[in-house]
Amino acid sequence: MTSILSVLLSDVLPRVATITLLIGIGVSLANLAVAYGVVDVVGRAGRYLTEPANLPDEVGTAVLTNAVSVTAGYGMLAEFRESGVLDDRATLIAIVVNTFFGFVQHIFTYYGPVLIPILGLSAGLMYVGARAGISLAITLVGLAAGALLLRGVEYETRSGDGDAPEGIDESDRTSTEPLREAAEKTVERLRSIVPRLAVVYSVVFLALEYTDLKAVTGVAEPVTSLIGLPGAAVPIVAVSLVDPTSGAIAIAPMIGDVFTPREAVVTLLIGSLFSLTVGTVKRSIPFQYGIWGPAFGTKVIVVNTGLKAIFIVAAIGVFLVV
Repeated sequence: MTSILSVLLSDVLPRVATITLLIGIGVSLANLAVAYGVVDVVGRAGRYLTEPANLPDEVGTAVLTNAVSVTAGYGMLAEFRESGVLDDRATLIAIVVNTFFGFVQHIFTYYGPVLIPILGLSAGLMYVGARAGISLAITLVGLAAGALLLRGVEYETRSGDGDAPEGIDESDRTSTEPLREAAEKTVERLRSIVPRLAVVYSVVFLALEYTDLKAVTGVAEPVTSLIGLPGAAVPIVAVSLVDPTSGAIAIAPMIGDVFTPREAVVTLLIGSLFSLTVGTVKRSIPFQYGIWGPAFGTKVIVVNTGLKAIFIVAAIGVFLVV
């Protein structure tokens, strides 16, 4: 069995370091965008999303950033919430709206270059299309929720003018002053986030290392039998529970023989449904608790995981019926 030190050094440390870097970039971008007025320009580009959801223009910046880095986008939203631009309800809705744009980046970094070549064109496009539909549906739920729940809400906007110290004319500030202030705010935010990330990731990875996942995978067998999938679907779901890419690799040689492309996609979707349990423990809890703290982080996890589960089940239903 792997030693505790090995788990901490090989799994926890690289993940915490990477997430810290991306959050730092996101928070820095948020502060710089405000200081230099970029948030107003970028916010206009995302206004077609923020306006229907009754969200402030600043969220448009985070939405577009999410298409490049989900972690950086979350970092921006965390900064907007901490500074009072967003309250808890608006932040939750902004997170839900961000879902599809977080998916977009994975098309170019994972689904296109990795998953489609593994599964083949037919099953690959079908699966990616299903995942895109799930993400888009969640984003549309966020837009609808904002339209209903945030109607008439007024926000405290941030601008570069508001950052100047009282009594000092903005024109007297040096060009590097916003950079210094952004760096100070970023360091301050990371000091509150990184310790939580390190502690929670350590606990979670150690727990997973010494926990047997067979009980969780055993639940998949009656589900796959109920909907008429081949018996080989059970081990695929079990593999996907731990690593979705390995699940795709395992099922690929059986497509066209044991599985039809449609059955393969349904099997992988079932795997992704059950993998929400491991993903929540392994990634969501450490990440969300690290950024938001346990109280609000739990709300984010419940909303995100609940919506994903609902629409994955809906997608499976569509494949079985159509």
